[in-house]
Amino acid sequence: MKITQVRNATLIIEYAGKKILVDPMLAEKGAYPGFEGTANSDKRNPLADLTMTMDEILAVDALIVTHLHPDHWDEAAKNLVPKDKLIFSQNQDDAAAIQAAGFSNTRVLEQNTEFDGITLIKTPGQHGTDQAYAMIGEILGKVCGVVFKHKDEKTLYLAGDTIWNGYVEENLKAYQPDVVVLNCGDAQVPGLGSIIMNKEDVRKVHGAAPQAMLVASHMEAVNHSMLSRQELREYSEANGMTDRLLVPNDGEANTF
Repeated sequence: MKITQVRNATLIIEYAGKKILVDPMLAEKGAYPGFEGTANSDKRNPLADLTMTMDEILAVDALIVTHLHPDHWDEAAKNLVPKDKLIFSQNQDDAAAIQAAGFSNTRVLEQNTEFDGITLIKTPGQHGTDQAYAMIGEILGKVCGVVFKHKDEKTLYLAGDTIWNGYVEENLKAYQPDVVVLNCGDAQVPGLGSIIMNKEDVRKVHGAAPQAMLVASHMEAVNHSMLSRQELREYSEANGMTDRLLVPNDGEANTF
């Protein structure tokens, strides 16, 4: 298994001989206004340039789009991804929206989705607190994670856009992953708190999954992400997590 941090939540996962692009945000730096009503909304997204060529990013067998927020599936991706590329989505509504953008090869993730010998398992998550959902649940929407399993590979859990909660705790117990990717840039909505993991959430995952290597993603690329890589690395060192927490820079790959 090889995981390349592209930018934001965009990853290339090489697993059991397949290359899968996750949550493509492919626009040039500063292409979009900041997310209205979120922290630092005056900053334009993405905050960082891509460090890889588009040919490198798109040389994949399939895509997974965990949800349709524009920092996971942007207008640039809709224009650049080949229209016949296989795209896995979390539900039929997302698949329909992807199809409406001209894509012809979509599959909905289920409890056990087979892809050339790889088992993909859709897992639940929650994109913020119960209070946040009571206030802006329609905007936060439905999200998912994905567990990857194959007889010749370690088990991977891609948690997706979720905070630490009972869903994540149960997913860790049920699947006992060897590698966990966490979206942990601490994106914030003023008055409603974090809508993805913060550093304390990462520590909770570290404690709940003592067998797993953790990989930090979704950092330093969108306006409302408040946790920097440097701060997370310092927190990791102070809390004894450096043995099992990787905080890759954009373009960096790790093999497991």
